[in-house]
Amino acid sequence: MSVRVREASAADEPAWDGFVNACPQATFFHRFAWQRVLRRAFGCQPYFFIAESDAGIEGVLPLAAVRSRLTGNRLCSLPFCVYGGIAASTPEAAAALRARAQELADAQRVAALELRCREPSGSGWPVKELYYTFRKPLGRDHAANLKAIPNRQRAMLRKALGEGLYSEEDSNGVDRLYRVYAESLRNLGTPVFSRRYLQILREEFADDCRVLMIRQAASGAASDRPDDAMLCNPPDRRGEAGDDVAAVMSFYFRGEVLPYYGGSISRARDIRGCNHFLYWELMRVSANEGLTGFDFGRSKADTGPFAFKKHMGFAPEPLPYEYHLVAADAPPDLNPNSPRYRLLVNSWQKLPLWLANRLGPPLARHLG
Repeated sequence: MSVRVREASAADEPAWDGFVNACPQATFFHRFAWQRVLRRAFGCQPYFFIAESDAGIEGVLPLAAVRSRLTGNRLCSLPFCVYGGIAASTPEAAAALRARAQELADAQRVAALELRCREPSGSGWPVKELYYTFRKPLGRDHAANLKAIPNRQRAMLRKALGEGLYSEEDSNGVDRLYRVYAESLRNLGTPVFSRRYLQILREEFADDCRVLMIRQAASGAASDRPDDAMLCNPPDRRGEAGDDVAAVMSFYFRGEVLPYYGGSISRARDIRGCNHFLYWELMRVSANEGLTGFDFGRSKADTGPFAFKKHMGFAPEPLPYEYHLVAADAPPDLNPNSPRYRLLVNSWQKLPLWLANRLGPPLARHLG
């Protein structure tokens, strides 16, 4: 049966998501709602392609146009997402979608077409392995999950309990998350997204997009000698007076949790193990809910987040992002170790928080 490629319409959403949920190559970032997210939050023009035969859908490719003075005009699958690319059940569908995307890129004369693949495709397109992902199984046994974290990091987790930290889910919008997240990104020297973008994510993905807050109890630690057993089954301190010190927005897909937008406030630097505790608590809560995988997301090689994830017991896996070059001579280069990049980061870190929050969203929309 011949494969046909067409652009998806809103009426295709149930069938599209049904295919995505069943296709091993598909990820959370292949879900149809990203079309609305990108249009509503950033004004991107989406091109969501379906490959089908008389038997039904055989492949999907979510694309969107990014118009940027900073990184050039691109077609990307998918901007503001860590994964993307072609998800197909047959080689014929994959080839047809690739040809259609290349045709669109050539017609629009973009700098490049970028497919954020999680696995190599064998297409022969140029590949840039700047990013790595960190994933591993998550079991129901908290003690086993904790033992998979190296000794030094487990010691940091015990110290975090000694600092009076505890977690609670926030189901009331994104205001608390945004206060923490915006301060964290300013401290890292990175422009922050708009609050509206995070709110759109919660609206579009509902229960598959949740926020976990880490608080420091005003009354102090629950125990003078916290141990691993207490890490696995901490006392319930929700409702106590305290301060938000860290937070993370996570996505949920096929039994896996993916912490995506998170961070901690400046004061957390003086709280031992705060960031370690944030992600351990997400693991613990997720295991309680029966989730079976933890996806720590992508990080650039030779950066602080890359090292942090390795030290938490995760093995890096290269992300073979693929490029079809049109007007550009080489894939885009946003290497954080370049002198130009470091100068921008250092300058941004010195901005007052209110100014960084005002200037950040217009810039962040160009960094997808």
